[in-house]
Amino acid sequence: CMTSLKQAAYLREADPSARAYILYKDMRTPGKYERFYKKMQDDDGLFMTRAEIRDVAPGGDGDGTVTVSATNTLLGEDVRIKADLVVLAAGIEPNAPEALHLQYRQGPDLPSLNYGFPDSHFICFPYETRRTGIYAAGAVRHPMDAAFAEIDAGGAALKAIQCAELAAKGMSAHPRSGDTSYPEIAFERCTQCKRCTEECPYGMYDEDEKGTPLPNPLRCRRCGTCMGACPVRIISFKDYHVDMVSSMIRAVSVPLEEKLRVLVFACENDALPAFDMAGLSRMRLDPSIRVIPLRCLGSINLVWLSDAFSKGIDGILMFGCPYGDDYQCHNMKGSELAMERSGKLGETLGRMMLEPERVRMEQLSINEYHRLPKIIGDFVARMEELGPNPFKEFGDNG
Repeated sequence: CMTSLKQAAYLREADPSARAYILYKDMRTPGKYERFYKKMQDDDGLFMTRAEIRDVAPGGDGDGTVTVSATNTLLGEDVRIKADLVVLAAGIEPNAPEALHLQYRQGPDLPSLNYGFPDSHFICFPYETRRTGIYAAGAVRHPMDAAFAEIDAGGAALKAIQCAELAAKGMSAHPRSGDTSYPEIAFERCTQCKRCTEECPYGMYDEDEKGTPLPNPLRCRRCGTCMGACPVRIISFKDYHVDMVSSMIRAVSVPLEEKLRVLVFACENDALPAFDMAGLSRMRLDPSIRVIPLRCLGSINLVWLSDAFSKGIDGILMFGCPYGDDYQCHNMKGSELAMERSGKLGETLGRMMLEPERVRMEQLSINEYHRLPKIIGDFVARMEELGPNPFKEFGDNG
């Protein structure tokens, strides 16, 4: 976009009698470049049209011109332009060199998105990559010009300095800045299932020839995904572990009468602040819910769901960050992993004679707090239709 506008400006300066046409799908001029865009819009010799190109063919007069046929997508009209020169402005697309040669089980280079740019949480941590301590800047991160790249490099350098200083103190840089905990593993009970090494979004674990995980604490960002992945529950943090959350569940008071009790697992990054925003906005939430915050929904262990239903909880709602191509999960795939794990709960619920509908996961951005009353209200209404959890009278509900 910017390059096309710049080249058109050069043409107009070199030959004021020349005309320039820009046929575009999207026009992106970020920041102060919007002023340049407006300046070019005021140029009587520059014509910009949002269009789809249908055909480019030689002119019929044998004069060396080219005819461009297009459809104006705003007005739905056909456009024909006779031009002396046609230029295709191609978008920037990064190559994929093996340049870093990292010693990671998950590969020697940075995990990337569909178009080859490094994977990161673009909104909150634009410089980060999925390799702790390595920060992308400039056109490596996303398309930008030299001026923006210079500023971008300064930001990435400052983040790298911050990361190095915190690492020297045994602390994590982000998203849990200053956290001094780290995964502790009871290796004597490890089954070498490789779940932790495969699901960790940051490649914290390598493995030996037998499949035993080899932790690298400096790579860890304390999300707890490995803790949720472990089927034998041998991974824990000093201040965050399976037994701790199970104790929270056991401490929830479950009414023995016909009143419902719904347990909510909320990711601390987006979902929990959304609850705060709903409270500040004086929104009414159903009083039957009890909220337990999690570092990331990817840390959820299926034993917590079993414990909750055995306790007599009528339904479980899980709120995580949106996932998919345009994900907002601070830990990349935490919400998606939680969805996959909860999908495997059907057999357990079947053995307990409970309906699969008693577990639901919702994707929630921090700015979607207005959705909470309806989501919770609809779920509670469905639980009322299903009736109380039959384990309610057997659980320890003191």
